[in-house]
Amino acid sequence: MQDMKSLGRGGILLRGLMTGTAILALAACENGLDLDMRGNLGGFSTTEAARTATANRPRPDDRGIISYPSYQVVVARRNDTVQDVANRIGVGAADLAAYNGLKVTDPLRGGEVLALPGRVAEPSPATGAIGTGPIVPADQVDISSIAGAAIDRAGDQRVEVTELPPAQRPQTGEEPVRHKVQRGETAYTISRLYNVSVRSLADWNGLDQNFTIREGQFLLIPVAEEEPPVREVAETTEPGQGSPTPVPPSAAAPLPEERTEPVAAAAPAASTTAAAATPQPTPKPQPSAAPNLGQQQTASSSAAMAYPVNGRIIREYQRGSSDGINIAADPGTAIRAADGGTVAAITSDADNKKVIVVRHQGKLLTIYSNVDNIVVKEGTTVARGQKLAEIRAGASPYLHFEVRKGLEAVDPMDFLQ
Repeated sequence: MQDMKSLGRGGILLRGLMTGTAILALAACENGLDLDMRGNLGGFSTTEAARTATANRPRPDDRGIISYPSYQVVVARRNDTVQDVANRIGVGAADLAAYNGLKVTDPLRGGEVLALPGRVAEPSPATGAIGTGPIVPADQVDISSIAGAAIDRAGDQRVEVTELPPAQRPQTGEEPVRHKVQRGETAYTISRLYNVSVRSLADWNGLDQNFTIREGQFLLIPVAEEEPPVREVAETTEPGQGSPTPVPPSAAAPLPEERTEPVAAAAPAASTTAAAATPQPTPKPQPSAAPNLGQQQTASSSAAMAYPVNGRIIREYQRGSSDGINIAADPGTAIRAADGGTVAAITSDADNKKVIVVRHQGKLLTIYSNVDNIVVKEGTTVARGQKLAEIRAGASPYLHFEVRKGLEAVDPMDFLQ
């Protein structure tokens, strides 16, 4: 037992027949098998780190490229050398090898990850990827591309905008931390540092069965798996709790005497007696009135969003034809934020007309196009009703306004009424 205590203090004293196998068996029996073989020895355990759920590594394209906004990596194939990978992705083999602490002729394991010293062409359907561009968080998609496609030719009265086709949509996901291995580090110490399991670390980086790593190697730290939404559970009561159980009738306690009193009938008024004698036809329901597009629009204080401009709606939302509404107003009329949020992008459409994109809570975006005299900048936090720009002068002065949930355009009137 003295030997085991000395292990807890960091000394390694093996006496008698106490072997490494016996230590592993003892740790497994007492605390559950810990791949780090440090389960509660010295008061330290990696059990909790091993329990952290992580997502699967994203699938690379046909070249092996996984792309993120800050960096790119390439996944090697079986029997690859560094030279083979460099030839396949079109980079210098010497640069690729030096950047990863390798030699050009070094063999690689299937699934092993190499960091790229510079960026190569982005993944796309042409290279076997499911989308175009780097993998970005869902709430930080390429706003400029979405805005440009959404309001293409917004100055034309015949505004026709559609959703981005699947091939043009960016892949979404969290960018993992990229860790450069320092001298003395092991896969176990790195997994504990980031609170992930060593097995997940190995799966994401193509490590061998011994979890071997090298100084200067770049490792992707697995991303935590998204937790499913919490479902609200209705309150339940134990049997016999709640409303009292009614007492059934019995011979010992007869039912109470039932007393009823007739209700006096009201005498019909003289003016309605004749009408009551003659059956009247049932009135037909009247159809709801069609919206008046020329009417001045104002939003109630309880609406999810405020109208971005005081004007007349001259074009309604129509999925596949117009992904927003057009509101006509005099040139110079103030355009205001429909709700509080952050200015995510200020860009231009195909006709060089300015476009503003504001990001709101709940993964909502609002798009304001055909604007002029912009008074905000990208990254500015704006409040509901704060001025963003003005209606631009021209033959057809109006605002084209859209609301999007992620990439999908929705009817703005659902938020304005």
